[in-house]
Amino acid sequence: MELNSLRQFLVVARLEHLSRAADELRVAQPSLSRTIARLESELGAPLFDRSGRLRLNDAGRLFRDHVDRALGELEAGRRAVAATASGGAGTVRLASETFLTLTGPLAAYKRAHPAVEIQLHWSPAEDMARRLRAQDVDLCVTSQPIHAAGLESARLFEEAVGVAMRLDHPLAGRASVSVDDLADQPFITARKGHWIRRLLDRLFAARDQAPRIVCESDEPSAIAELIGAGLGIGLVPAFALRGAPPGAAPGGVAWLPVDSPDCRRTVTLHWSADGHLPTAARLMRATITGWDWSPGA
Repeated sequence: MELNSLRQFLVVARLEHLSRAADELRVAQPSLSRTIARLESELGAPLFDRSGRLRLNDAGRLFRDHVDRALGELEAGRRAVAATASGGAGTVRLASETFLTLTGPLAAYKRAHPAVEIQLHWSPAEDMARRLRAQDVDLCVTSQPIHAAGLESARLFEEAVGVAMRLDHPLAGRASVSVDDLADQPFITARKGHWIRRLLDRLFAARDQAPRIVCESDEPSAIAELIGAGLGIGLVPAFALRGAPPGAAPGGVAWLPVDSPDCRRTVTLHWSADGHLPTAARLMRATITGWDWSPGA
């Protein structure tokens, strides 16, 4: 089996969609279909159910887990050789749902270890367990804990998530708001997969409702600007308020607590329990877990 074929299989397995996988891999869809068919022929079993939408079957999931581990070990070996050849400085790969939270420890790490290459990967939380087990990344930081076998974790901090709105918004003068108060409000938020969007959807789903979303964006700065322009409201973590006046968020908008025990985030660092972390990754883990995450820091 060719390594490239195995890598292509993993993309198809993740997306469960041939045309989207072909677009991501930048290969022709017929060529990708032949690659998958050739793998299935070599294995003597289909890897996908093809009745209706393409779905990974039991054999496919089993094979995917083995391929993840095998390619992960090969990558770990490549990196070990590269670190030896470069005098041991190495590379550390960190995935996160947001990097705003991590700028402090990342800057400190780079000052302490200037020769280490830091690779940052945005990733939704649902992909992180797989990426860690496959040694595709060394460390992951999530805004909600990952409950998956084969991972170890360290809780960094927990904080409230409030709602930001223009200062002249009818709700802006309150000390706090409930989810029911927000039911008819226009929300500006991140796309599906982002932790803020998952939290927003979860808060409303608990009440058998759905948020009224008027804008989805991958740009945090654009979300903040649109909220400041009065086009809607949005969830903002308390971390973003550091350095702002009490009750205010960046951009001069109001920030109100939400009367729900679920409107919080727990920022957690994860790594694979089975993998052998390179020295550069162990040092970054120590930097992140040893960081002073208190609000005044």
